[in-house]
Amino acid sequence: MTKPPADPPAEIETETELLRLPGTWNFEYTYFAGETASRFFAELRDNRRVMGRRCPACRRLLVPARSFCDACFEPTTSWEAVGEVGEIDTFTILTATFPGLPEPPLVIAFVTLEGADTAILNFVRGVDLSDIDAAGEFLFDHPSVRVVFEETRHGRITDFHFELERPSARW
Repeated sequence: MTKPPADPPAEIETETELLRLPGTWNFEYTYFAGETASRFFAELRDNRRVMGRRCPACRRLLVPARSFCDACFEPTTSWEAVGEVGEIDTFTILTATFPGLPEPPLVIAFVTLEGADTAILNFVRGVDLSDIDAAGEFLFDHPSVRVVFEETRHGRITDFHFELERPSARW
């Protein structure tokens, strides 16, 4: 089998100085969540439950709920509640400050809740973060978490967070 001819190297025009414009974006906006996301957030606020939508083609339950399946591109149909216990799929421990987030250190994780086929992202609270490496090892060994709803809810993803399901004596 012969290799196809290589593309000629890209020519870079060096006569023109490339323009760089420093700046910041700080603007107000209104996010239109749509029907599916609006109901998802209303369920968090009004009923203290995490809901997903079922894909009729592949039968996956998508959480957070979405209008179309990301695997087969079919419109989703029925609403179903998922369990409040799940497993951490992946996580990060933030040690740097980011605008709009609580002060670090903090844990953010993708969690697949009982009954769901996809993961949802949120904060994990209740982890001793005084030793970041030890906290990471602990989370790898103890990935079970549960949903904890805030007393006051506003129809936002921050209406709940995760806490460790089986904390040890140290944590």
